[in-house]
Amino acid sequence: MRPKLASAAAAGRWADGGIGVASGLIGGSTGFSGILPTIWSGLRGWSRDEQRAVFQPVAVAIHGLVLVWAGGVGAIDRATSQLFLIGLPAAILGTWLGLKLYGRLDEAGFRKVVLGLLLVSGIALVL
Repeated sequence: MRPKLASAAAAGRWADGGIGVASGLIGGSTGFSGILPTIWSGLRGWSRDEQRAVFQPVAVAIHGLVLVWAGGVGAIDRATSQLFLIGLPAAILGTWLGLKLYGRLDEAGFRKVVLGLLLVSGIALVL
């Protein structure tokens, strides 16, 4: 197991909360809600199970709240719903593949996959 970084491990609840707030802001404005909790969990030196237990519900909660908010202000129209339905099979396939891959990865493989996905997300965010 990778050693915990002293500054991240000792940061405490205030830092965890700050990461949560920042993640919500990024998620609401860009759709990339999982980036900060994922990085933060890695910096804390948590196992892959601990990391998943943090960033999976965080991402679901943020995306759920964004959906409720967007629906509440009338930002979800017919075209948005159609685009969602077009993308839904890819999301389901990605979820299924992720679950299959997760069971086959060790800690080092998990970290490599997470860092690779963070890189792709970062590039997409910049573009």
